[in-house]
Formats: sequence, structure tokens, C-alpha cells
Amino acid sequence: MWNPGRSKALPCKTFELTKVAIFCLVLAVSGAVPATAQIQPIQDYQDQGLRSLADQSQGQTQDQQSQTPAAQPSAGQSPAGQPSSGQSGATPDSGKPKQEVPAEAGGPSGSMGPYAIPKKTAEEAPPPPPPTLKANVETPDYSLKVNVPLVNVDVLVTTKDGQFVPGLKKENFRIIEDGVPQNISKFAVAEAPITAVLLVEFASTSWQFLADALNASYAFANSLKKDDWVAVAYYDMQPHILTDFTQDKKAVFGALNQLRIPGFAETNEFDALYDTLDRLDRVEGKKYVILVSSGIDTFSKLTYDKILKKVKDTKDVTIFPISIGFYIREMCDNPIYHCTGMSHGMASYGMHNIDYLQADNEMKTFASMTGGRAYFPRFQAEFAEIFHDVGEDIRHEYMLAYSPTNTKLDGTYRKLKVQVVANDGGPLKVKDQKGKDVKIDVAARDGYTAKHTVD
Repeated sequence: MWNPGRSKALPCKTFELTKVAIFCLVLAVSGAVPATAQIQPIQDYQDQGLRSLADQSQGQTQDQQSQTPAAQPSAGQSPAGQPSSGQSGATPDSGKPKQEVPAEAGGPSGSMGPYAIPKKTAEEAPPPPPPTLKANVETPDYSLKVNVPLVNVDVLVTTKDGQFVPGLKKENFRIIEDGVPQNISKFAVAEAPITAVLLVEFASTSWQFLADALNASYAFANSLKKDDWVAVAYYDMQPHILTDFTQDKKAVFGALNQLRIPGFAETNEFDALYDTLDRLDRVEGKKYVILVSSGIDTFSKLTYDKILKKVKDTKDVTIFPISIGFYIREMCDNPIYHCTGMSHGMASYGMHNIDYLQADNEMKTFASMTGGRAYFPRFQAEFAEIFHDVGEDIRHEYMLAYSPTNTKLDGTYRKLKVQVVANDGGPLKVKDQKGKDVKIDVAARDGYTAKHTVD
């Protein structure tokens, strides 16, 4: 055997005539020349054998370089996929029938054979765009949004003795806003836990004020129920928070136990009330402020007009002022003692009885503007009864709501008036256990400030 890769120049030209038959037989066995082929002259066999060996050597070299031999043509196949002139239907290297390359395979054709490139499928046409609807000329293309405010009004209906009047219905109430009757859309009776802030005046004034403030605060803490949320704060020159909202009565008593030694003699009531209302704006739901104070403001940065505006603008807050120091006020107003000027400490030195009356009027205004009630006890024994009434009032309120007929968002203050009538529209008559007529007291806020929209 021979190795066709060694040299392309073979010593076939030196063979003798006797060896020609053996050479042709070897070529026939290897497949280069068919066995039944007619013997041709020596020179023809030599030339044909050299061409076959050269073609076989070239095909083996191409097989080593190609990675896909199945796609390559054989040595005896022309670039166009047709057999050569000196060969029949079998390849010289493998002896297998040649594989015709389909015309639809595509790609270039040459010595390396065609590349099988799949045909691309026809791209699907994009879906047609949705049909556009022609706008109706008669119907304008816009949306209308109406913001209708809802005003909540809490109403306390009690007798002159402070007893709650139960059993009233929606038809027994009339709401008038700036002289225009309103239609009540919601009605309910509140019987829920309360959320309140106990704001106590505790300054270096007189021991009578301090004693009344502590007694009133402890009486309020005793009236609390387990589901009530209460925060405790006190003020002198500035407000101080003793405990945040909690349902633990022990925490409330622990906060009040810290009030033993007063600090400053100033009682800045307006600043403290403003700060409390500002903090309550971030608390949702209905809130109450129990203001235990003498009503005297000595050195606040805010004026009375500013605190009134803050009270008007605050929503869902009811103030219940509890006055203290009645005993010292009455004693100092006596001509025998004549100590009114020193009754409230050094910060209010030289004050008169008119100052106390003005303070009482201010606390009444805070209560009436928010729907609460102001109390002016004369003795310390009244505190327990007062806070019992306060608890009953704030736990048994009539909650009304309506959409005002004046829908302007102009930020104006609108006055309210709530009336309680009988089912036939006449005045409501309430009788006690003995059958006597009892006058009723209706407590509701005087008005509210409408929302303001800046154009």
C-alpha cells in the first residue's frame, strides 16, 4: 500500500509492461478504475491513475479541514454537483453513491460545497390598527368631577341638670347654615370609646389653683374606661407632654404624679391650646380636649384673635373647659382680704376681678365654638360629678352630617344653628319622672370654616 499524502509525484512512469496489469488491478480494487473497464494503453492508464490519486489526495485534505463532511462533495464531483468525465456514479474514496445536492438548498456552491441555509418563512402581516371612532360633535370629549364637601356636626342634647336626652331621631333635628335649611344625610348616636387630651394648668401661682388642678385631673382619670385613649400634658410658660395616647390608666396616674413642684409662674394658655390643637390635626377621628385651667393667660406669644381663628379652623375637636380656683377668687374679692392682685401669683400681679370674668368668657367661647360645655365648679367635691357628666356627654352624642347647599370652596366662616323639634315640627317637650316639663339644652358648634381652593 502507499500513502498518497507523502508525495504527489509517484514512480509510475518507470513501471514495466509486465507490471501494468498489477497496477491496474490495484486501481480497480481501490475504486479508481472499474474492474470491467477496458484495458487502455499504458500512457492512458498512467495519466488516469495520476489524476485519480491527485483527486483522492485533495479530497482527503478537504475532509480533514471541513467540519461538516456530509455537506461537502466528493473528489470526483464537479462544483456544480455533476460527476467528472473520468468517473461513473461512485466516488473514488468511499465507493458510496454520490449524493445529489438539492437545488432548493440555496447558498453558494464551490469546492467546499453549498451551505444549507433554510428558507425564511413569509413574515406575517401586522394586524390592522383598531378603527378610530369619530367623535360626536354634539357630545364634548371631557369628564366632569364634582367634589361635594360633607360637614359633620356633633350635637349634645341634655336637660338643664345635665342628663342626656335619649330616643331622638333624624326627624327631630334641623340644621340651618347662614339662614338656609340643610338636608341631613347621615344620623347616628355615638357610643364609642373617646380620644381625649387632658391639658392642665400647673404653674407657680397659688396653692389653691394647684390643688384644684390636681383634684380635677385625678377625677377625670377615674372616669376613664378601659377602651379610652388619653394623653396628658400640662403648661406653664410652655406646654409639656407627660404621656402620649394610652389606654393604660396606670400610665395616666403616673403622669399626674409627676405634678408636684411647679416651675415658672407664667400661664401661657393660648400657646398651649394652639400647640395641642395643632398636634390633634394629625389624629384621625373625633377628639376632645379637657382643659383644666383658670383661664388666665399671662405671657402668650399668640393673641386672642389668633387662637380663636385656630379653634374655628380645627375640625373634629370639642373643648370642655373646667375652671379652677373659685375659692381663692371669692376670698380675694372680699373687701376684708382684698388680695385679688396677688391671687394668681407674681406673673399676674395687680390683676382685678374683671380679669377672671374675662377668662371665664374666653373659656365659654372655646366650648361654644366647638360644641362643648364649660364648667365652673365652686367646690372640689363637684369635680367627680362634672367629669361623670362629661363622660356621658361625649359617649352619647348625636352625630349629624350634611352636604351644604353652598358648594363654594372660598374659605369663609359659615354660621350654624341646630334646632331640636318634635315629630310634628313644633317645639320638643321633655318631661321628668314626675310629669313636669323640663327645658332642654342643645350644644353644637357655632360654625365651621369652608375649604379654600387656590386657583
